[in-house]
Amino acid sequence: MKKLLIAGMVIALSGCSVFEGLVYRIDVPQGNYLEQRDVDQLRIGMTKEQVNYVLGAPVADNVFASDTWYYVFNMESGRGDDYRRAITLTFENDKLASYEGDFDRPKNFDTPLDQ
Repeated sequence: MKKLLIAGMVIALSGCSVFEGLVYRIDVPQGNYLEQRDVDQLRIGMTKEQVNYVLGAPVADNVFASDTWYYVFNMESGRGDDYRRAITLTFENDKLASYEGDFDRPKNFDTPLDQ
């Protein structure tokens, strides 16, 4: 009886690790979800309001560098294939000046909207 109880305890305590693949885990998205088509709308010289309209508000406000906006998206997948995308936009005199990021650079980024 004692051996049966110990065997049951061992099976119960190791159950989560043995059957980990069968346990459903949720996906946890965080940040700004962006697609390439959203990023393709960016143009040099856009105002902060225009960028906010196209991409939404940045993830967090940086009180020390308000002319740099960070858009970050993390997807912690329950299946283990995590996903991360980020872009950084820099403004000069409240106009979009530069773009860096994981998405392809917009083809028409260097063409201002005025033209």
